Amino acid sequence: MPAEGRDEALLLRSKSPPRGETSMKNQPMGAGEPATKSAVLSPRRETERVRILTETIVMVALSGALYLIKIFTLPQGGSITLGSMVPIFLLALRRGPRIGIVGGIAFGLVALVEDVYSGVEIIFYPAQVILDYPLAFGVLGLAGFFRKIPVLGVGVGVAARFCSHFVSGVLFFASYAPAGVSPFVYSALYNGGFLIPEFVITAAMMVVLVRVKALELYL
Repeated sequence: MPAEGRDEALLLRSKSPPRGETSMKNQPMGAGEPATKSAVLSPRRETERVRILTETIVMVALSGALYLIKIFTLPQGGSITLGSMVPIFLLALRRGPRIGIVGGIAFGLVALVEDVYSGVEIIFYPAQVILDYPLAFGVLGLAGFFRKIPVLGVGVGVAARFCSHFVSGVLFFASYAPAGVSPFVYSALYNGGFLIPEFVITAAMMVVLVRVKALELYL
């Protein structure tokens, strides 16, 4: 082999990278990205969870405080309050129905404690307590399905709460119905007597909050 050919071959070999380096360079750059991304996103997810938990606690506490401000209370329970459902509706519309239902259930338990402590609530059976508190207040979270139409969500939530109270009235408060009045009619009139004004107050407050873009604020 001529000397010039040997020199060119040696020069090409010296410039070519080792096999290990070639395989490393040809390896796609995205192989190690998922682990890096998960490490970056994990703190963000934890921060968001803490934010949602904090917001839920604050909204439930606000609802409990407003529930204490009663404009009118009926003899067998049920009160017109200063918009005590508004914070739960805000939570549901901002965070979705699942978080809203959880917050509503928590608010129902707070309301139960407040009513029992004040002597307002009449307890007959555990099922009645479930219908009138955790379930009745939990369904307020259904408003989260109507984020684009908040007032409609409020209407659906209040209607669902009415249904829960209505069933409780028919099953456990039929003896309070006046003579000759159907328990169904009595329960509908009784529960509508405080939920309709409560809906009006809540809807008016929600309209104002929507106008000031309260749903877009974050803690």
